[in-house]
Amino acid sequence: MKNNIDDKNQALAKIRLDKWLWAARFYRTRTLAKQAIESGRVHYGGSRVKTSKEISVGDELTIRQGSATAMTEKTVIVEALTAQRGNAAAAQVLYSETEESEVRRAYYAEQRKLANLARPDNKPNKKERRDLQRFKSKQD
Repeated sequence: MKNNIDDKNQALAKIRLDKWLWAARFYRTRTLAKQAIESGRVHYGGSRVKTSKEISVGDELTIRQGSATAMTEKTVIVEALTAQRGNAAAAQVLYSETEESEVRRAYYAEQRKLANLARPDNKPNKKERRDLQRFKSKQD
């Protein structure tokens, strides 16, 4: 039975983009994948695409994930196609990230870490807040 499923997945020449993003574990559900595509977070060949776009092996996708403050952008090349969602190890076989994309993500991660160094480790307590308010009122 399992070999039959693998044979069916190997025979795929094209697959819908939302289904592949879900199977490659970029999004938890196909609905989330569809919403990401419709909102312009997934680009194919540098331009926006529709959910029903069929992709094949060798296509290049740009995928943005995360919140506005921690946005990551990956450029991946489709290595394999499957319509079945597997574990994380199986999902990583489906794509490879480009070298420029890895360097860019590492750079932005480092910048986020450096930006967090400027923040204090903890919030000021009640006495420290009063002292700050006194200091600010003396400055005015």
